[in-house]
Amino acid sequence: MDPVFACDMTAMTGVQRARHHELAKRLRPAVVATEELVDGYALRFEMAPELLMALAEFVTFERLCCPWLTLAVEAERSGGALRLRMTAGAEAKPSIRAEFGIP
Repeated sequence: MDPVFACDMTAMTGVQRARHHELAKRLRPAVVATEELVDGYALRFEMAPELLMALAEFVTFERLCCPWLTLAVEAERSGGALRLRMTAGAEAKPSIRAEFGIP
């Protein structure tokens, strides 16, 4: 069965949805680069402990509403950048772009 590339906002409580929205508003302007991958995208952020915690919390909520999406938070060695990888296959790239506001 092919996955449905649509978010299920009923998978979160109202409180969780509000927090997810708050985190997205905080994280989107913090993106310093976007990398296109064969099967999705990676968003790059400057290393900051508060951003790392926000990304981890964001992924916790995002995986509830978008179970079709593979999410990974990477912290580069030696204080390097943070990266949020979002993958699901090339056919899902339009959905990922729409969800995360990627041009």
